[in-house]
Amino acid sequence: MDGSNAKMGGGCPVMHGGNTALNNSVTKWWPESLNLEMLHQHDARTNPMDADYDHREAVKALDYEGVKADVKALLTDSQSWWPADWGHYGGLMIRLAWHSAGSYRMGDGRGGAGSGNIRFAPLNSWPDNASLDKARRLLWPVKKKYGNALSWADLMILAGNMAYASMGLKTFGFGFGREDIWGPEKDVYWGSENEWLAPSENRYGDLEVPETMENPLAAVHMGLIYVNPEGVNGNPDPVLTALHVRETFGRMAMNDEETAALTCGGHTVGKAHGGGDHANIGAEPEGCPVHGQGFGWSNPGHDGKAANAFTSGIEGAWSKNPTQWDMGYFDYLFGYEWELTKSPAGANQWKPVDMPESEMPVDPTDPAKRAMPLMTDADMAMKADPIYHEICQKFRADPDYFADTFGRAWFKLTHRDMGPRANYYGPDVPAEDLIWQDPIPAGSSNYDVATVKATIAASGLSAADMIATAWDSARTFRNSDKRGGANGARIRLAPQKDWAGNEPDRLAGVLAVLEPIAANAGASVADVIVLAGGVGLEQSIAAAGHSMQVPFTPGRGDATDAQTDADSFSVLEPLADGFRNWEMKAYAVSPEAMMLDRAQLLGLTAAEMTVLVGGMRVLGTNHGGTGHGVFTDRVGQLTTDFFTNLTDMSMSWHPVDGGTYELRDRASGEVRFTATSADLVFGSNSILRGLAEVYAQDDNAEKFVRDFVAAWTKVMNADRFDLVH
Repeated sequence: MDGSNAKMGGGCPVMHGGNTALNNSVTKWWPESLNLEMLHQHDARTNPMDADYDHREAVKALDYEGVKADVKALLTDSQSWWPADWGHYGGLMIRLAWHSAGSYRMGDGRGGAGSGNIRFAPLNSWPDNASLDKARRLLWPVKKKYGNALSWADLMILAGNMAYASMGLKTFGFGFGREDIWGPEKDVYWGSENEWLAPSENRYGDLEVPETMENPLAAVHMGLIYVNPEGVNGNPDPVLTALHVRETFGRMAMNDEETAALTCGGHTVGKAHGGGDHANIGAEPEGCPVHGQGFGWSNPGHDGKAANAFTSGIEGAWSKNPTQWDMGYFDYLFGYEWELTKSPAGANQWKPVDMPESEMPVDPTDPAKRAMPLMTDADMAMKADPIYHEICQKFRADPDYFADTFGRAWFKLTHRDMGPRANYYGPDVPAEDLIWQDPIPAGSSNYDVATVKATIAASGLSAADMIATAWDSARTFRNSDKRGGANGARIRLAPQKDWAGNEPDRLAGVLAVLEPIAANAGASVADVIVLAGGVGLEQSIAAAGHSMQVPFTPGRGDATDAQTDADSFSVLEPLADGFRNWEMKAYAVSPEAMMLDRAQLLGLTAAEMTVLVGGMRVLGTNHGGTGHGVFTDRVGQLTTDFFTNLTDMSMSWHPVDGGTYELRDRASGEVRFTATSADLVFGSNSILRGLAEVYAQDDNAEKFVRDFVAAWTKVMNADRFDLVH
């Protein structure tokens, strides 16, 4: 070994940290850079499945009953390396399902159980998810046996569902159909804190006013899915905790009754674990040594005993019979007075006053012993808050009503991000349409598409109006929870018809023309809106000297007001749309960052985002008809002018008042065009500029049209779950 090598880490040829350290990313050096990685995090390069693998088809052939039987058997097959409480893994599997689903938040539809994301960082290592890695290891034999057709996402929720059924609850149903991702979700903002369980003040304007929590967050701390079980910021106060419970569950689209049912029903079975010293617990899965193999939170004091397991730090069961679905939780909560105490691990919790030992639950390891039960601050909130108290008394008086309300709320919790029932498979899918599933009646395909197109073309509507209306109808789609989109034509209903981003007056005029066309043809308004967008595009393509048909598949339906949860739909309202160069107001987040977020929710790649923005600009579809970014003298023609003028070095860009820019001729100083930062980012960001240059090339005019039509069709069909995506 020569001296030069000796200076490089002892001769090791690997660049220590140079290519693998996350802190050497572009955003470390240039924090304001637009991070486009979120558009490509789940592309084909990360997916180990064959290119022709179709999970929707695979899951149809799954042996549903065999899977259910194997999960049921697993629940009472206690393993020595992680023994089951009272010989039943029900509580553990319910917690796994709950925490898989509980990260969902309504604000942007992200989180939740629909992709199996709890397998990856940061969720797999959140403090709130301590020891759930054990549940996944217990389920591995079932996943191994049924292979590709059984996703981890489905299996983890099924395990919780089967656990409740095995303990005596008549569950509401279950739907297979979730498809796994193969790497962490890098598009989810979990908060700005740099430490687990950082003080809640970091995400509230006023901790006493829970609705001031930063959007779109729903949990009170970094690393929790809901509220702190010890109280707000770890300080017991059931009345204040109740307000935070209401807010955080409300951000999951749960009302007070659903929230109370989930809280009480979730704690009817199982137990919390905090019987030892937290200081002895090992690192989380992402922080454990390589020989740990992702098996985190090692517990040297476990000694193969269920009673010695450590998870949250609070300790005890909530009912006398923790492996049975019964009313024992209410008997404890309302049958005794409760006082503050500490768990063996030092956590704040509540214990009953003067409870006879005979009424206590038995020890999870030694049936000859009895153990003190507990209530968390969130449990005490069910008693302290007058609204929750009244609901709980109603449940207590009617066990069947409680079981039905919980079963429905549990189904909603675990299926909320799957979208419409078209995405559900298996024998246990409920027949009932639920309003939170955004039901849409079946549409008709039995009409003459060519005749409808001709009628639309002769209607007098401008191409820009038809294109903008179709876009506005479809852009609400969120791949995060499969909500929104053009199917259902909810753009004609409240609240969407009145959203500022949809230009209500212009929209009403377009619908006044399209709705009679749909009625006369026997087509849905949803179909006709999308079809009109295609007609407008074909006109613009022809005006640019090309000939291309825009693909169209009929069959969309029209939703009714009764099928639309207006309050729930309000979160889909766009606050900005970079594709139409519009913001409702100035935000702390840049217009281009908001455009990127919208593109990710639509499931677009960076190239698809680029081609759509460039095309929409020259088509003249900007909100309110503004000229920003319309880098063309041929408005209405689908040309590459946006890209050619953006990259033309005979002109230079200059900032002006109001956050806009002018493109001036270098020689004469003449102002040629104006723009926003959502336009200029396609020239300033090195990746987006590379894509823009592709479409600015002389030989790619036809490619641009072809790529635009493909990206457009993808957006129009994003919510067509009846089609093969």
